Amino acid sequence: MARLARFWLGCVGLWRARRRAREGPFGPTRKPAPTARSRELQARLDGAIGAGEFCFHYQGKFDTAQLRLVGLEALLRWDHPRHGLVYPNEFIGLAEQTDAIAALGNWGIDAACRQLAQWRAAGLPVVPVAVNVSARQLCEPHLPDFVLRCLQRHAIAPGLLELEVTESCCIDDMAQAAQVLCRLRALGLAISLDDYGTGHSGLSHVKMLPIHTIKIDRSFIRELGSGGSAGRDTVIVASTIALARGLGLLALAEGVESHGQLAQLQRLGCPQVQGFYLHRPAPAAEVAALLAAGAPADLVSGRKHGAMRRGADAQ
Repeated sequence: MARLARFWLGCVGLWRARRRAREGPFGPTRKPAPTARSRELQARLDGAIGAGEFCFHYQGKFDTAQLRLVGLEALLRWDHPRHGLVYPNEFIGLAEQTDAIAALGNWGIDAACRQLAQWRAAGLPVVPVAVNVSARQLCEPHLPDFVLRCLQRHAIAPGLLELEVTESCCIDDMAQAAQVLCRLRALGLAISLDDYGTGHSGLSHVKMLPIHTIKIDRSFIRELGSGGSAGRDTVIVASTIALARGLGLLALAEGVESHGQLAQLQRLGCPQVQGFYLHRPAPAAEVAALLAAGAPADLVSGRKHGAMRRGADAQ
């Protein structure tokens, strides 16, 4: 295990060197000044939550052995009355500057439980749904009680709800976050570490937090099955899979957009994947067909996917 940890640290070092080369010697560039659109979104944010303007699009997660549906990730969208569908890269940062991020997170947990209940009432086979939680929520001692009330309100088994913690999020009180997550695990929820490999505390999070799944960030999947930096990415992905296996955790690769990427991940022994190649995020009504089939319709019917557009709807 010590050799595996040293190997992984070496891989992370390679990635960080590559990132520093992209960013320059002084780190990332300064954030641009707020635009009129961002100021408008922030001014409306609190009212939009109460007005029911937020919704989820769901993306399937699949096992690599049979491409069987094993879960869904709930991806937040803002159905803005003026701008239409707004993606989280435009408003999550704004929400994190105020209490709106906690309100959005709480809304999301209840909305996911409510949607599971609606699918079940329609006679559909349900799978676990993952919801992202913010660093601020993780430091709130009452979060497990809130989650339990949501589960009870909608009569949802705890095993059908998964919480995703972003690896790059800055958790001010790691001990408090670990305690909250341990209580959630004790309820029967699964905890995933999202965007693994993009932050500075990856191994610390794996060690301190009671996680169930490591989600390998899409930035390491993009070049798999191609030239360029694919060799280094393959080593990083393989070592992450081995790390997860050695710790008794699941590994899931995000951002799978081609057959070549999927085939490489299957060869590397990655147990689960998600991405545009298998399923694009879709509203709850459209996900019903996926739940009923239990596998991606295009692949089951033998049709080939076209080129996948990379864009904001990846999140």
